[in-house]
Order: sequence, then C-alpha cells, then structure tokens
Amino acid sequence: MDKFLYTLVTLIEAALSVVGIRATYEEPRYAVVERLDRGVEIRAYEARVAVETEASGDRDGAAFGRLFRYITGANAGGDRVAMTTPVETKGQLIAMTVPVERGAGGTMRFYLPRKVAEAGAPEPSEAGIRLVRVPPERLAVLRFSGSAPPEERRKRADTLVHVLDAAGKQPTGAPFFMGYDPPFSVPFLRRNEVAVRLQPEGT
Repeated sequence: MDKFLYTLVTLIEAALSVVGIRATYEEPRYAVVERLDRGVEIRAYEARVAVETEASGDRDGAAFGRLFRYITGANAGGDRVAMTTPVETKGQLIAMTVPVERGAGGTMRFYLPRKVAEAGAPEPSEAGIRLVRVPPERLAVLRFSGSAPPEERRKRADTLVHVLDAAGKQPTGAPFFMGYDPPFSVPFLRRNEVAVRLQPEGT
C-alpha cells in the first residue's frame, strides 16, 4: 500500500468513526453466555494475541503512541500497517482492532487481528512493548455510551462490581476500561465498556 492510499484510508476510517461507524475494525471473538441486571454481560472470549505496554494512567498518550508505532512499523518486519480491515500488501499486515484496553494496573493493550496472530505476530522493535498471548477467558462487561472520564469509569465499574456481587460472581482482578472509538467521536454514539475477568467456568 503506498503512502497516499494509506493516508486516504486512514482519513476515511477516522471520518467514519466520528459517527460511531467501526465496521472496518476487527473485534476479538466472544459469545455472550449470560445476561445479568443493569445490562451486564458475561462473555466467553476466544484466545487472542495483544501488544501491550506500561501506562501511567487512563489517558497516557505516550503509551498509546508506543502501541501505535508498533502497528505502524516499529516491529521486526518494519511493515506498513493499515488502520482498517487488512489490505493486500507485501509482508506482514497489522490492522487496527478494537477495543483498546486500559488496565487499572497500569497497562494499555491493543489486540491484534486473528490472521496476524495465526501467522505469527512480529516482535516489537521498540523497548517497553511486549506481545501477550491471552488464553480463552470469561469477562463480565458493562457497556455505556457518552464521554468516559476517570470518574465516569469508576462509577460504571462500581455498578458492575455491585451486580456481580449480587449474582454471586467473584472477579479475579480489578476492573479495566475498553474503548472502541477515538476521543473525537460523537459522545452519544461512542461504545465504552468496563470489564472484569472472572474465574474459568467450572472452577
């Protein structure tokens, strides 16, 4: 993909995301296995691969930048990357996927497309970036729209934990945030989620 086409596709993708259209982004596969009060879903996710870095906070631009540089060429293959569904090109192609996960424990994570994971994701070439292989897991998720400043995320996370407690389900870690849209998207069309990991079924 030449530089002009890459830029054009990226601009189109960005324009679509302003109004909540994210069909060009791949999303990790999951099945909703249970629905609880307040719209909380229990999801069973398939195994997946992510690229991860340390983050100092929910809005750490440096962490996002490191991950973005990985998918745009700061990797062992040095390949040009499309920020939309994969376009045929020479070498490894890494597309932008959703969601971007921001952990309360100080990490930020991009999930990689299935085809990239299956072919063998290239190793990061920048310090502070690592590949993470995530096994199948269950997440409890609460979805909401609008802006998602830290105080709103904490409020939604409290609701999620309360619903799980009432249902007798025990999280295995702290809540984290999953964002599906850039900050310039129309707020009421945004897809935001707070989630916690649960014990595997039958344990």
